[in-house]
Amino acid sequence: MRLNSLRLTNFRQHVDTYVTFDSGLTGIIGPNGSGKTTILEAIAWALYGQDAARGKKETIRSLRAGPNAKVKVELDFELGGHRFRVERGLTSAEIYLDGGEAPVANTLSGVTEMLRRRLGMSRDEFFNTYFTGQKELDVMAAMSPSERAQFLSRVLGYERLRVAQRQVKDKARLISAEATGLRAALPDPASVERMHQELDARLKDALGREAASTVRKDRAQLAMADVGPRWQAAQLEREQLQQALSELRVAEGEVAAYERDAERVEKDLAEVAAANEELERLVEDLAPLEALSGELEVLEQLGRDDARRIALLETEKALEEEVRRLRERRAKIETAPALEEEATLELEQARAMLELVEGELEAKRTEWVRDRQEADTKRSALRQQYSETKEARERLVNAGENGTCPTCERPLHDHYRSVLDHLDESLDELVANGKYFNTRIEQLEEMPVEVKELDERRRAIFEDVGRLERRLAKVQLAVQELAGLTRDLHARGLRFEQVRRDREAIPAGYDAVRHAAARRELERLRPLDARATRLATQIERRPLLESERDRAAAGIANAQGRVRMLSARRDLLSFSEQGYADLRAQHEAAATELRAAELDAVGAWGEAQNAKAAVTRAEQAREEQRKVRVQLDGLDRQRRLHDELDRAYTDLRTDLNVQLRPEMGELASVFLTELTEGRYEELELDDNYNLTVHEDGIPKPVISGGEEDIANLCLRLAISQMIADRAGQSFSLLILDEVFGSLDESRRQNVVELLRGLQDRFEQVILITHIDQVREGLDRVISVRYDEESGTSVVTQVQPGEIGEAELELVGEADG
Repeated sequence: MRLNSLRLTNFRQHVDTYVTFDSGLTGIIGPNGSGKTTILEAIAWALYGQDAARGKKETIRSLRAGPNAKVKVELDFELGGHRFRVERGLTSAEIYLDGGEAPVANTLSGVTEMLRRRLGMSRDEFFNTYFTGQKELDVMAAMSPSERAQFLSRVLGYERLRVAQRQVKDKARLISAEATGLRAALPDPASVERMHQELDARLKDALGREAASTVRKDRAQLAMADVGPRWQAAQLEREQLQQALSELRVAEGEVAAYERDAERVEKDLAEVAAANEELERLVEDLAPLEALSGELEVLEQLGRDDARRIALLETEKALEEEVRRLRERRAKIETAPALEEEATLELEQARAMLELVEGELEAKRTEWVRDRQEADTKRSALRQQYSETKEARERLVNAGENGTCPTCERPLHDHYRSVLDHLDESLDELVANGKYFNTRIEQLEEMPVEVKELDERRRAIFEDVGRLERRLAKVQLAVQELAGLTRDLHARGLRFEQVRRDREAIPAGYDAVRHAAARRELERLRPLDARATRLATQIERRPLLESERDRAAAGIANAQGRVRMLSARRDLLSFSEQGYADLRAQHEAAATELRAAELDAVGAWGEAQNAKAAVTRAEQAREEQRKVRVQLDGLDRQRRLHDELDRAYTDLRTDLNVQLRPEMGELASVFLTELTEGRYEELELDDNYNLTVHEDGIPKPVISGGEEDIANLCLRLAISQMIADRAGQSFSLLILDEVFGSLDESRRQNVVELLRGLQDRFEQVILITHIDQVREGLDRVISVRYDEESGTSVVTQVQPGEIGEAELELVGEADG
């Protein structure tokens, strides 16, 4: 993989950054926090998307950009003989191949997946291959042997074998559990065979019973065919006899009913004759009823008028009393309008006085507060001045005659005593003034007498205003009541005159004694009148009763003729009750046998069907048992296959771990030889993954800190080479992030020179550091600084001997 260019737009602190890459050793140099590592993050984000970014997606957009500003990273690189250009934003991504105008992938997931396939590496594998940082080297050095072995296994992808083996074991356990469940549910073959034999015998018995029940049903049907017609004929004869007897009873009942009707009518006619005689006697007693009713009606009207006259008289008295009371109340409040004007004037005068006193009180109170604050401010100023003067005197005393003047900073010499006396006089004056203002503040702590008197006067006037307001409210209520009383008095007077006129218009002449006597006489005659009415109604029924008597006589004659005819027809019918009972017993016996035979046939048929179904189910169970056995055989084969695969994974991991250390040591030794110009020719990893450097074929037990850093760097390069070889990619790019650690300047230069010696192996080496002194040994320099004013990172590309903008600023500050 070879990087060509990178453009960042609103990506974190890089608002508009463009970087080009070339062959050789390139340094990205800048202070911590300037945005160097963000450039590498942008490369990884362009290739692998959000998974390669730090933090959430919302934090990627530059803080200096607007909420809708476009975020974009454009990466140009070469891989496998092709040139790729990736453009990725927060919500979109595109990839162009070999300078084409149309993208070959244009979705976030599509671009990420295509690049992952072309690189042949996951995100972790990519970082472990091309990126190496000081923190990672320090961590490797601090690891225990077992931790270092686990780390190497993880970065080389061997952990995937462990995951795959665990999945194989889990699958084998699931297969075993499934087989165990199937075997637990599988019935015993001997039991299945016994069940088949029992079901065959049951089916044979059911078929035999079905045939016997069919023969029984046929015999019962023949017997029923013989007795059935005779039973139907006997039933018909019996029904005819019963019909004749029923009609005879009905006819006899009609004769009796007509006879009862005739008897009732004769009784009613006798009662009508007696009622006629009684009515003739009552007519004479009821002769004065009509005149008495008219007189009572007149007396009733006069009684109602007299009661209304009494009620109006009581109303007239009540209205007269109410008019008198209203006139007395009006006389009491007639002066309310004049009192309202007087109370209003007094209230306005009191309010004006209150406003005047409140204004004067506020002015006096403000003046008092201002004097107190002014005195407190001056006292504080005097205290500050006293403290400064006292401090200046103490400095002067400590310095003596060789000191300098606290005002002009010139040496005192002969003026020492005069300056000291002047400071003492100033301190005495400040103390005197301070005492004065302390006394003044104490005097002003309490409210002045004039202010207190004004406050008491304001409170008294305020209470007078409240009293006058309440008095005015009462007077105004009286004015409103006076208007209402005038209206009510006028209305009550009109009502009084109308009631008096209505009372005088009512006629006189009501006689209560005569009224009571007429009511008693009428109450005595009313029952007689009701009795006469009932008797007249009863007499009016005579023509109807005579007609009913004639119809009853005709009905009796007709019904008696029908009785004689039906008796003759009954005597002609010949029916034997005993013969009918014998035939019914024969028919019931034949029907019972037929029903029993049919039920037996149905039961036998059902049992045969059940037996056939049971045999079918047994055959299905036998087939299911066969299928389960076939499935168990397949599960057993799968379990054996997974067990074998588990053993194979174990052997493969053992072989890889055995080959890992020699292969890694061989690659690291090549890098070590090149970096040390042949001084050290071998780097060995023992069984505990401890590093041992060989010089002239002899293990060197103790090495310096710089040599240990170089050894760890060689080991990390070897790991990257192995990952790239397994991914099928050429290892042409190397990115080192802050790998100098705590090396001094001479050792840092040695490391840079050693890295230059690896250019035949790595076409591009990118070195990220905050140490500016290493620029002389680099082929190209990319300078990164953070502009505090704009809040963005500024990137410039210079030659190693040139000075960038950041360095120019530092030089300018030093000159100033």
